[in-house]
Amino acid sequence: MRYSVRQTTDYTYSEPVPSSRHIIRMEPVTRAGQEVVSHRLTILPRPSERVEGRDFFGNRVTHIAIDGPHDRFSVTVEAEIRITPTVTDAGGEDQSWEAIAAAALSAPMIGPDAPIHHLFPSRMVPIDTAITAYAAESFLPGRALLAAACDLNARIKSDFIYDPLATAVDTDPSHAFAWRRGVCQDFAHIMIAGLRGLGLPAAYVSGWLRTVAPDGEMRLEGADATHAWVSIWCGDQGWVGFDPTNGIRVGTDHIVLATGRDYADVAPLDGVIWSATGHSLAVAVDVIPVVEHDLDA
Repeated sequence: MRYSVRQTTDYTYSEPVPSSRHIIRMEPVTRAGQEVVSHRLTILPRPSERVEGRDFFGNRVTHIAIDGPHDRFSVTVEAEIRITPTVTDAGGEDQSWEAIAAAALSAPMIGPDAPIHHLFPSRMVPIDTAITAYAAESFLPGRALLAAACDLNARIKSDFIYDPLATAVDTDPSHAFAWRRGVCQDFAHIMIAGLRGLGLPAAYVSGWLRTVAPDGEMRLEGADATHAWVSIWCGDQGWVGFDPTNGIRVGTDHIVLATGRDYADVAPLDGVIWSATGHSLAVAVDVIPVVEHDLDA
């Protein structure tokens, strides 16, 4: 699949802001199963300083400063991205989750893809005994990891209500779990908390979903904004994605923007403004499939 992606994040301030600093994580990178064909990041007003780089996990990060009064701040990313289905080694699907948990602790890896970075509590995902107990209902002794993860993924979809008004960006997973409602960020954090509580490495993934569903299929939840899902380390099979908001395995409808330990590592926009005024926020996302013609036909 090839997609044309456009996301605009637009802040409007009730009074001019004298100056501001921002960290932007809105540009995708080429990674396994995903090729960034082209991309462009447009920032208004034009920054007085702009420094681009990568973070520890390989995500593209842009640091900017706007030194001058402004009553609007807008960031638009436009990209064309090709997604290739990844193949899961069927021979590893019978590995027990206990074996994977033991392998994660002894894995001789310290790079960005190492499971050790995603085993322990992080800034926004503490270990919660109630969430761990909930996850344990899927992870029976000796059960294959992928089967158990699929079961937990489906249970979160079934047991929780998608409700954009129930939580905020800083809601603790324990509260969303108790309320049994929230959005994709909450469901990803809950799943990650449960997996880590069992000793399994789980990463937070931000990205996009295709806006237009194929004929005859239901439109996926979270397609109007940046989406979030979970990636689980599965030993020799590497990292495998699960989308608890929709109860499905991650496939060619999912486009990865950034990965980290939780939302704090991948927030599309962080920053500081010098102002005491209010603001409004509007986010618009379009992910449209692009028809690729076969040049050999």
